[in-house]
Amino acid sequence: MTSERTPESRSRSPLPGAAGERRTERAEQGAVSRWFARRAPVLLDALTLIRQGVVRPMRPDRLLRIAMAYRRWGIAIPLGYAVGAIRHPDRPAVIDERGALSFAEVEQRTTRLANGLREYGVESGSRVAILCRNHHGFVEGLLAASKLGADSVLLNTGMSSEQMSAVLAEQSVAVVISDSEFTEGLRLPDGVELLVSWTESTTSDTTLEQLIGRSPATPLPKRPRHGRMIVLTSGTTGTPKGARRPDPPNLSPATTIMSRVPLRSGERMLVCAPMFHTWGLAAFQLGTVLGATLVLRRGFDPQQTLAALQRHRCGAMFAVPVMLQRILELPERQRRNYDHRQLRIVACSGSALSGTLATEFQRAFGPVLYNFYGSTEASWVSIANPRDLRTAPGTAGKPPRGTTLRILDESGSPVAAGETGGVHVGNDMLFEGYTNGKEVRRTNGLMPTGDLGYLDQEGRLFIVGRTDDMIVSGGENVYPKETEDVIASFEEVREVAVTGVEDPKHGQRLAAFVVPHEGHELDEDTVRERVKEKLSTFARPRDVVFLDELPRNATGKVVPNRLPFRDTSG
Repeated sequence: MTSERTPESRSRSPLPGAAGERRTERAEQGAVSRWFARRAPVLLDALTLIRQGVVRPMRPDRLLRIAMAYRRWGIAIPLGYAVGAIRHPDRPAVIDERGALSFAEVEQRTTRLANGLREYGVESGSRVAILCRNHHGFVEGLLAASKLGADSVLLNTGMSSEQMSAVLAEQSVAVVISDSEFTEGLRLPDGVELLVSWTESTTSDTTLEQLIGRSPATPLPKRPRHGRMIVLTSGTTGTPKGARRPDPPNLSPATTIMSRVPLRSGERMLVCAPMFHTWGLAAFQLGTVLGATLVLRRGFDPQQTLAALQRHRCGAMFAVPVMLQRILELPERQRRNYDHRQLRIVACSGSALSGTLATEFQRAFGPVLYNFYGSTEASWVSIANPRDLRTAPGTAGKPPRGTTLRILDESGSPVAAGETGGVHVGNDMLFEGYTNGKEVRRTNGLMPTGDLGYLDQEGRLFIVGRTDDMIVSGGENVYPKETEDVIASFEEVREVAVTGVEDPKHGQRLAAFVVPHEGHELDEDTVRERVKEKLSTFARPRDVVFLDELPRNATGKVVPNRLPFRDTSG
């Protein structure tokens, strides 16, 4: 028996054809959305490269040669200099105290150097240690090693001989490329060869110039493995660890930074930050993508830095905070002798940038300051632009696109805005692990930076200190950075470091190490009295020690175990 549907029932039921069409339409819309979601990052990268002048029309023959270079090197450092030698062979690639080298010259010289390194047994998978200040030898050594598929171990020039020996033994290097000033007392493992990259006098050791001069420019073996760069941690509390930096999967890491910092193709960049450190190395890598001219100086001097900015008409400068502080300490009339109107970007990282320093620098140089927060292990985490630093001077900024930033409590759960927790990050350039095999535990794919911080209502990050810097005084959690920031705001104070020390009554207490400006008077009682107005009882330093300068490493970080603490509590 069958039943017939009434006209009403038929009108209330969707027609099978219409339902199928709607399902098809939704499926098509979903497919389109997924297509755009997959390709949106690529499109954004392309737009950024076009906007910054990296991608632009060119002759077909050059385009073909660039395609062949990409096929040979992939996304690696040699590609950037090969492209530079094709697109702008006569443009200076590096300018240092000894003059300029064009992209064409660097390309040919590093091929010769790579062939010379092969004579010393360097091949794909070998390790080459580089112990250099900022000059063309650092660039050429790194590039030549990469052309062979060898790993580059970037040695910190401020390491002790004991630390250096430990690192060289751990890394199993084949060759050390070193400035002559660091070779005295350098104990090389058996079988390790030494090449001198920079010397002010004669030397009996083989130099890079000699090796380049006697080596052929014959083509190198095809498509080597991508050589890794091994960057050492700061080592402020022990022997530096080697951190393996990953190969960039594409140009997205560079465009991520350029989306927040308007660097331009072909402009001149003064790199003050040491290139063996993550921050100076980032400047080198960005310059490679941009076809920029790297202006390098072997040592930092504030007046010579201003002179170099003017002489070479630099549009960007990469520095660490203490360098900016030293520039501001120059008399204003002396700073005004130099024209820095070409300077559009001052990119700062490597250690904490205080709100006071950010405000004073932008007052003197205009809205040019960009503060990068990151680490050797995490690469970048957040970037503060000039507007951020004007609105909230102490901020580390916001994460750029493609970066995930979370503030988590000890259980791994997110905390509310304004609450302090551990800083965790995820991006395309997290390090691959330490070379000694030690791993960093991740939470839901995010890596802890080791810092404590919070996000404000605008999503801006503020760092309150290191996880291991927090002390417990009388049962209260105390963050030394809060006390540092208050004391740093005193007009008499040039710089300050605050750290925790043992206390028999409260467990721990704070000690402040203060460097006054020359000609300014300040005593312990004045410091203690002033901080009472702004800090809770346990955040006030019980000890105040005055110094002529703070002990810092080559990247500007204070080395806590070198602070000359004197117990004055009794």
